[in-house]
This record gives sequence, C-alpha cells and structure tokens, in this order.
Amino acid sequence: MVLTGNGVSPGIAVGKIYVYKKKRIEPVENFTLPAEGQSQLDRYLTVKKQAMDRLEVIRLEMEKSDPEKAKIFAAHKDIVDDIVINEEIPDKITNEHWAGDWAIYQVYETFIAAVRKAPDPLIAERAADFEDVRALLIGLWHGQKNEGLSVLSEPVIIAARELLPSDTAVMDKDKVLAVLSETGGITSHSAIIARGYGIPAVLGIQGLLETVKPGQMAAVNAGEGTVILDPDKATADDYAKKSDAFQQGRLAAGAFLNKDAFTADNVKIEIGLNISNAAEGELEAAAYTDSVGLFRTEFLYMGRNSLPTEDEQFSVYRKVLERFGKRPVILRTLDVGGDKPLTSVEYAREENPFLGNRALRFCFSHPEIFETQIRAALRASIYGSLRLMLPMVASLDDIRKAKSLIAAVTEELKKEGAPFGKVKIGIMIEIPSIALIADLAAKEVDFASIGSNDLCQYLCAADRMNSAAAPYYQSYHPAMFRLIKETAASFEKAGKPLSICGELGGDPLAAPVLIGLGLRKLSMGAASIASVKRTIASLTIKRAQEIAANVLTLATADEVRQYLTKSG
Repeated sequence: MVLTGNGVSPGIAVGKIYVYKKKRIEPVENFTLPAEGQSQLDRYLTVKKQAMDRLEVIRLEMEKSDPEKAKIFAAHKDIVDDIVINEEIPDKITNEHWAGDWAIYQVYETFIAAVRKAPDPLIAERAADFEDVRALLIGLWHGQKNEGLSVLSEPVIIAARELLPSDTAVMDKDKVLAVLSETGGITSHSAIIARGYGIPAVLGIQGLLETVKPGQMAAVNAGEGTVILDPDKATADDYAKKSDAFQQGRLAAGAFLNKDAFTADNVKIEIGLNISNAAEGELEAAAYTDSVGLFRTEFLYMGRNSLPTEDEQFSVYRKVLERFGKRPVILRTLDVGGDKPLTSVEYAREENPFLGNRALRFCFSHPEIFETQIRAALRASIYGSLRLMLPMVASLDDIRKAKSLIAAVTEELKKEGAPFGKVKIGIMIEIPSIALIADLAAKEVDFASIGSNDLCQYLCAADRMNSAAAPYYQSYHPAMFRLIKETAASFEKAGKPLSICGELGGDPLAAPVLIGLGLRKLSMGAASIASVKRTIASLTIKRAQEIAANVLTLATADEVRQYLTKSG
C-alpha cells in the first residue's frame, strides 16, 4: 500500500513505524464565582512562569547544538509573555469570571484562528506555535507530565496526527529515520526543524493514523512524498541503499554553502534569501547569499490588536538593510487579505478569499495602511539598497495605481524634509494574467519576481492550503515552465531583472530548468541554499538549456519529475 503527502524535507528511509499520540487536553466552557477570581489569576501566573521556565530549559539545551532552532523557543517565550494575550486572559478571569484554563484556551484560539487563515503558508503555519504554547499552558494547568519524543529505544519512522515545534525540537534525532504526519506543510516549523536535522519528512498524509500500525515496516521517499507500507525485501534493501547515498550527497552539498554560486562554465547565479520575521537566526544566512530576494512583512501585523506604527516598521526594515549593506533587499508590501483577518482591522466575509480582497487589493481598500508601510520603507531605504515589490498584481492598472500611491507618499516626505532614498519598484508575478502580458508589465516596473507558489495555485486552479486538492497542485506542470519561459524572455528583452522566490526557486531538481529558461536569480529559504549551489556548480549553461528545452516538450508533471530525476 502506498500513502502520499507533501514531501517537506527530502530524503529516503526504511524502518519500523512508531505511532506517536500526544494527549491533548481541551477544556470545556467553565466559569467561577467572583470570589475565586484572584486564586484563578494567581494560578495562571504560576502556570505562565512554569511555561517560561520549561521553554528556557529547551532553549538552552538547543542553544548548545543548534542556536538557529533555539530561537524558535525564544519566540515561544515571547508568545507566552505577549502583552495583548496577558491583558485578555486576566480580564476574562477577573472581569468575566471565566475559569483559568477556559480563558487560556479561548484567548489563544482567537490568535490561532487569525493566523491559520493566512493565504501565505509561511504565516499560516505559525499558528502551530500558538497551538504549541497553548497546549503547554493547558497541560501545566492540569498537571500533565512532559512526555515527548526525547527517549526512543531504537531508530524509527515517527507517525503522528501532528507534530508541534516542541515535539520535533526535543526528539532524539539520531533515532528518527523519518517523520510522517497528517497535518503540516513545507513552511511549518516542524518541517524547518526536520530539514535542519536532515530528517526525511512527509506531512499532510490523509488518514495516516487510521492506516499504519505500531512496528509496521515502511519505506519513505520524501522527495516524492510517498510512503510504501510493508515493502518486500527487495524494495526495503533498495531504499536502504538509496538512503545511504542520499546522506552522502547531503554531506557533499554542505561544502558549497559558503561558496558563490557559479555554473561549471563560470556564469554567476545570484542566490537570494527569503525571510519572514527578520529574526537574527534568519539574518545569519546573509553571510552566504547575494540579496534578500523576498522579505515578507506580514509578521509585523499578525496576532495583535493594533497596527504596527511607522517607526516600528522603520526600525525592522532598517535592521535588515544594514545587515545586507549594498546588497539588494526586496521588501514585499503587505500581503494579507480577506481570509487572513488581522485582529486590528474589520473584514467583510468572503466566500473565496484567495480570489478576493487580499494583498495589493487589500492595500488599495486600506490606503492608510499601505501609505504607512511605504513611508517606513522609504525612510529606511537610506540604510541600504531597498526594492519594493507589489504582490497579487493582475493588471497594468494595479501597477499604475500602486506607483501613484508611492509617488504621493514620496512627495509628502519631501515636503516634510524627511530623509529617504530612491527605490526601485517591482512586482510579484503570481497571477497568470500578468504573466501573459509580461512584455507590457516589464515596461512599467524595474524588476519582477516569480512567486511560484501562487502562480501554480492560480494556474492549476488548486487551493494550495487544501490537502484534498494537493494532487492538482503541480509545481512541475509543463504549463508552469512554459509560462516562466515566456516571462523570462519578456524581461530579458526589456533588460529588466527577473528572479523566482517561491518554493520552486529553492528546489535543486528544478534549478537546471529555471537557469535553462533564462533565470539568473534564485531566492529561497536558508535550508535550500547549499544543495542548490551544488546543483548549479555541476551545470553548464548549455546543459541547462538542453534540460529546459526537453522539459518544454513533456506532457505531464510526472513526466517532468521523472526526467529531471534521471537527468540529475
């Protein structure tokens, strides 16, 4: 039997399944007498301190082996100590007489619901952090023991409904062959940790726990997102050999991390970094990248009851610009919308928010929010080389309207005598309508970046957040590469730079095609950089063009994947 899911951390493994079921406590609606309010509040403060102490223990332990991932738990401590959360929970306890555990559960639920609805998976999957913190607080409230994956008796393939960051962070990685779960996506913290540890992971497997049994043998190919249950001996032996070869390849790729990306015939390929929160851990990758190819700014707005001020945004943008110096920083303007309701803004309900009032459209309907961000960005631009990139552009009208708003803000700053720099303006190409008139769009902007995640979603008419539609979301669909080819040709003819910043940009298997189609700028998460650089070093431009030409003749996504796998 073969199970399929989303391969979020590449690799191959074969071994026994360990079914991990974490007991979750979900409080029921409960209220207390007014006289009990203070004791309930005191108990909450005690539980909060216990949570902070436990997270600090985990953080310090991880700091010894992996400072990057230790920052995840520093972020969890920030959630526990969040000002808004710690105003609302005491208020519910003392003024509305909610039982403490019910107050914790419901207040966190508000934040979880807001973050989970984000169209950007990187933001949406941060809901797992709030869920993790809530589970810790509720568990401590009810005296739950700290059970986890830190003690495993033998190497196993973990199968779970979900794995929260605290689960993957403390597990004994030397005894984890692979990770399987029913939930989670490529940008979840669990996926990030799995990739950092080099553990194969396939998430989003529907009905996983209803199908597998403890101790059952399984063969995992996370690159293809497949799991073979009860493989025969020949298959198991084959997977064991492939697993050894994959690990050797990973070790070899690490040697390329600190090198510039040049093809075998000495053509420079610029490597950009995708960042989402400007945390120090993310910015460490500045040491081996050429730019910030995608600076997601949504984190400044999520999970709070007030909009970020101009000065608050200015400070964060300045930090990133100073870190990268003369290297470009491409800041994507606010990408929120109807299905990602900010708690600080009222929204009209939408039946299909992915096609609704999101990203640039949201900014047009809330110009004061857009203008504040642009003011902050322009002021910060004097500290580095800033580029502004507009998301969800569908037409030249969108481009012209946004440029007009930016020009108006520029005039305001001039009148005020506020220092600011001249910035280049570009667009995300993620809607087929703008890709099909890329020749016209290129005349209107200074640069563009292909957002392959949304481009694939809209091109294939497959909601990338819907696991039921996963088979239809095909990033290797021949139409994707044909559209990229035409877009690249249009921008090359116009003499304007074009990059790619979606998941395809960090895919070593796709890199030869993208380069062969004319792209010379690839942007990705830090975890993908070494393997992509290794792939680039093995290529000549001529060979990349041959691979791309062959891909353009293929009929299906499976044919493309099979061809690229053999070509590699």
